[in-house]
Formats: sequence, C-alpha cells, structure tokens
Amino acid sequence: MSEWMALDGPHRDEVILVTGISGSGKSVALHALEDAGYFCVDNLPPELLRDFIRLEHERFAHRVAAAVDVRTANSLPVLVPLIDELRSEGVRIRPIFLDASTDALVRRFSETRRPHPLTTQPAGEDASRALIDAIELERALLADLREVSTVIDTSQLRPALLRSWVRSLVGARDAALTLVFESFAFKHGVPLDADFVFDVRVLPNPYYVRELRPLTGRDAPVAAFLEAQPEVREMLAQIEQFLTRWLPSFEDDQRSYLTVAIGCTGGQHRSVYSVEWLARRFEGRHATLVRHRELDAKG
Repeated sequence: MSEWMALDGPHRDEVILVTGISGSGKSVALHALEDAGYFCVDNLPPELLRDFIRLEHERFAHRVAAAVDVRTANSLPVLVPLIDELRSEGVRIRPIFLDASTDALVRRFSETRRPHPLTTQPAGEDASRALIDAIELERALLADLREVSTVIDTSQLRPALLRSWVRSLVGARDAALTLVFESFAFKHGVPLDADFVFDVRVLPNPYYVRELRPLTGRDAPVAAFLEAQPEVREMLAQIEQFLTRWLPSFEDDQRSYLTVAIGCTGGQHRSVYSVEWLARRFEGRHATLVRHRELDAKG
C-alpha cells in the first residue's frame, strides 16, 4: 500500500495546484479556494510540494492548495514529472492553469503598474515590447505544465466570476472525466481553454425576431424557436454523436476535464441554447459543468 494511501485513506480530498500566466488571476483563484476552506500557500517552490502535502495531511488539513508560478522558473522542469510521480503514489492532485490573451495581460499590467516577473528592462519607450516578450517567454516556459492541467481562460472574466468558476470546478463530483460546456461570442474571441470549438453562427438567429431579441437561449420562447429548426436539431445531434464517439478515448488518456466551446455572434441565443441542450444530453453519463461566458459576465 502506498504510504500516501496509508496516511490518508482512499477518500482523501484532492490537492489543488494553481498555476498559470502572470496576471491571469492566480491570487484571485487562491483566495477563492481559501474561502472554500482550503489551506493555501502561494509561490511554493516545486521541490517543496511533496513535503507540503505530507505535512498538511499529517496536520489533518485535507483540503490543501498551492500556487506555483514562473518566479520559480529554474525548478519548473521538475514539476510535470513530480505530478506524475505523486499520482502514481496515490495523491489526487489537480493542476488548474489560468491563462489570458496577451492583450488582456498587457492591459492588466498597465493598469496595476506592476512589473512582469520576467521583465528585466526598466520602464521606457520599449517597455511594452519588453512586457510582450516576457509574456511570450513565460508561455514557452509553462507550455508543458499547461498541457497536463485544466485550463481556465480569464481574458473576459471579472474577479467575482473567476472565483465562481474556480469554486464550481473544484466542487464538481469525482468522475473519470468532467465535461465543461461553454458558450461564447466570436466577436470577443475564442476561449483559450477550449478543447473543442463548434461554430453555430450558420444556424437561424433568434436575434432577428423582435420578440426574441432581448431574451437568451435559456428562455423557453428562444428554445422553442430553435427546436423548430431542422438544421439546429441536425447540428446538435452530430455534435453529440462526435463527442459520444471520442470521449472514451479522452478518458483512456487520463483526461480529467474536457471543455467544449460553442460560439455564435453575440453569445446570447444560439450558443447558449446549444450548451444547455448538450449539457442535458450528457449529464446522466458524465459530470458536467455549464458556463456562459458572455451572460455570466453580465450577471
């Protein structure tokens, strides 16, 4: 029996590892976990992760989270193999990677006037270029870690919404694979956390029906309008068939989360209805989470 299993038993809570690009909201996510009852530590050197988990479990702090970022760049290469080792020893560790578009990150650093941890050039006329170079370097350094993590794109998220998404993510029931269905507006960009992207802009648009324009895809009149369209039924059935065919392969690949993004023009009608429809179809077979990026941002 693994010493981890002997220490904590088979129902030990997961260890949450918060990582991601500087400026993407790691502090917000860590505070959300802290409010949810997790014992949290920020900027933990990867070499200390194993000892941290062991110490906190010995102290019976079963809900633990740690943030690791590029400030420990020299140690980052050991982190992905360490995650694999811990899992092989029975530790249920879940890496969550926060990401954002370069434009969003540049805007945030400009607003806060805080330096990027990889920026060495003093402020001046080339400061913007230096910041973008630092962000691109950070993406390269963290690429392997991103590949093994559940990704949340925070480009369009207010802090309150990010806190809500983090809480829902860690609160999802234990399952081999959790499906995240997310609606979005193409005019605001494709979510960076999407594993699959489907474009439903070719479907009839309720926006052009005056009575339906102020409503959303969660409202019954919009749903009735879309359900009456043969092409809507056909497209959603084909997406369902595609996912049903390939989800077992993702489970075999040890994926914990799969994000399916559905986009339309405004992220209000067609994509929202599609996400709700697909979530209902899969909720009996898989753990499912629903996100409406544009609608949630207005809430």
